[in-house]
Amino acid sequence: MQDTVLHLQGASKRFGSTVAADSIDLAVGAQEFFAVLGPSGSGKTTMLRMIAGLERPDSGRISIGGSDVTNLPPYRRGIGMVFQDFLLFPHKTVAENIVFPLRMQGMAETAKQENLEWVLNLVHLTGLEKRYPHQLSGGQKQRVALARGLVSRPALLLLDEPLANLDRELRKEMEIEIRRFQLELGIPFIYVTHNQEEALIMSDRIAIMRNGRIEQVGDKLDLYHNPGTAFVASFLGSPNAFEGRVVTVQDRHAVVDWFGNRVDARVNGALGAGDTAACFVKSEKIVIRPLSGGGDGLLSGVVRDIIFKGQYADYIVALDGKREIIVSGPPQLGFRRRDTRVVLSWGVDDCDAFAAGR
Repeated sequence: MQDTVLHLQGASKRFGSTVAADSIDLAVGAQEFFAVLGPSGSGKTTMLRMIAGLERPDSGRISIGGSDVTNLPPYRRGIGMVFQDFLLFPHKTVAENIVFPLRMQGMAETAKQENLEWVLNLVHLTGLEKRYPHQLSGGQKQRVALARGLVSRPALLLLDEPLANLDRELRKEMEIEIRRFQLELGIPFIYVTHNQEEALIMSDRIAIMRNGRIEQVGDKLDLYHNPGTAFVASFLGSPNAFEGRVVTVQDRHAVVDWFGNRVDARVNGALGAGDTAACFVKSEKIVIRPLSGGGDGLLSGVVRDIIFKGQYADYIVALDGKREIIVSGPPQLGFRRRDTRVVLSWGVDDCDAFAAGR
């Protein structure tokens, strides 16, 4: 990995009997856009607040730029932070909101003005310095919050679900902008979100959290295509999930019986013949074709509904036996009618099998 800027070693935090962060080990490199992804209550924000100095870990160590900051207050850590709520002072102008951290640090007026002009240009707010928050759009308010986090030229920037309160189109615009800021500045961004799309679009690497622990961390494409645990497989990409009995295992190839259908899967962990397997196959990995197209498929069924989403469509297929599976594909397929009979298939590496209940 490139030079490490942030390092957490065994960082833990309890709130009463609740373990919010459990022995977290994490390293984030220079110039890296790092996303922390997980469901609500998984410990994402607690970890971020420990990094920021807003929560002190009960045990463990946090270092930034090679220096131990575990017991330092936030203003001495050399970091910036952007919150889910904009938290702008309504009675202060854009410029006053942005330079507030610099005033708290006692920065000289000349340096303060230089930093202000630099960050206004960076986030495209030049000319709006004298406006008040109520005179800004949602996107402009978010840029002010970002500018306030960046104005002190921090060693790294922490972002806690900063786009959660924006509408869909504005979120898409800001995803691109935030990624551009990070590339232009060349400092690490640590971005906490429960939104998979945001994490996959913007980040270089992702840590997936569950119950206060990091379940898996790695390159985003590797995590998406090679989940290391059943939780990661079930959480990332919203796959179809089912359980079946393992018929045979050879190397990493398993044949799984699913209500009389023999399906192929890639084995993850310890799994043998006779075991119950939890299987996950992403909707876009499934090949769907009309029954009249010839050839055998793994499964056969009937298209019960088609949900058009622009460049692709979700096909809700009722399998023989009334179970349903979702298939994503181009809307220009050879069938557009409901009740079309189809066959489905996938490659062995497109379905991940884990021991059920783990």
